[in-house]
Amino acid sequence: MDNIQLLDAIERYLNNEMTEAERIGFEQLRKSNIEVDQMVVEHSAFLNQLNKYGENKEFHTVLNEVHHDLTSRGLIREVPPKAVIAQLWKKHKRVMAVAASIAGITTMLIAGFAAYYSRRASNAELEQLSKKFENTERKVNALRAQVESDKAVVIDKAPSNTPIKSGGTGFLIDESGYLATNAHVVEGSSVVVLENYKGLEFRARIVHINAENDIAILKIEDADYHTRSPLPYAIKMTGAELGEQLFTLGYPREEIVYNEGYMSAKTGFNGDTLTCQIGVPANPGNSGGPVFNRNGEVIAIINTRQAQAEGVVFAINAKNIINSIEAISADSSNANIVKLPLSSSLKGVDRVQQIRKIQDCVFMVKSY
Repeated sequence: MDNIQLLDAIERYLNNEMTEAERIGFEQLRKSNIEVDQMVVEHSAFLNQLNKYGENKEFHTVLNEVHHDLTSRGLIREVPPKAVIAQLWKKHKRVMAVAASIAGITTMLIAGFAAYYSRRASNAELEQLSKKFENTERKVNALRAQVESDKAVVIDKAPSNTPIKSGGTGFLIDESGYLATNAHVVEGSSVVVLENYKGLEFRARIVHINAENDIAILKIEDADYHTRSPLPYAIKMTGAELGEQLFTLGYPREEIVYNEGYMSAKTGFNGDTLTCQIGVPANPGNSGGPVFNRNGEVIAIINTRQAQAEGVVFAINAKNIINSIEAISADSSNANIVKLPLSSSLKGVDRVQQIRKIQDCVFMVKSY
């Protein structure tokens, strides 16, 4: 199937114009060929943008008609513009914005197609995204935090003369200090240390590990940690829609890193229903990091990526966190102490402000 035929097939598939046999055959192709699946998701997002543009244009036309009617009836009066340039800008700014949006979408599609035709065939292996540390990283980080902090001393919480086995990212799921991360990030650890974006460290213990779901629940137990106000985000149990915009925060570096992308597929590797596929850049250190939708709700936890396949990342659906919480609650000593945040205060807030509110809740996880 050449490029034109493939695009035509995608168009007919998304518009429900295929016969039943064609649809079944095309869905089999999507499952067996991750690049085709990626093209379907990208083209679907492109068509959604075009539809939104059409709806906005139609709405703008209706507003103009209503405005003209009210003006002709003398119910409203237009104020003459103060400057020709200002008038032209007001008149054409919507068109210019739409043109810029279409140019951006076109650039993204061209880049996507270029990446599609240049990729090598995947060997279908998954790569966990836990991080390996150099022995000097912890000391350098502590010194950096000490220089930048107004406080006199930064306490090193790591066990002496013990190398870091691995690490990743974790995030608060309860304001009292419970966190979620990946099981493979902390499995086999005797000591776990968390570091926030300011470089401050806190001791934590492993409360629960679910190796099957690759989820671990940690609890901060450190006199230097102070219970924070209610978490700004919520844990969403229903996931996201195909093409929905997403973003992540994590620690692939020695500082917190932001990335953005979209929902690629509602199932993970080989149709795994515990996970989903997201089109977000991820590197070692992102394991255990939260995946947010635009309303600041956690919809998944990053855990693996497909080796030799650019941008194919898998994340555990956030609803699986509840299984671990139920297991913890079954223990009488931990009963009813983990309260997941169910409402987000970030809806409608711009992205920069969302990140500022979230970053204090996302930690680098270091396993010893």
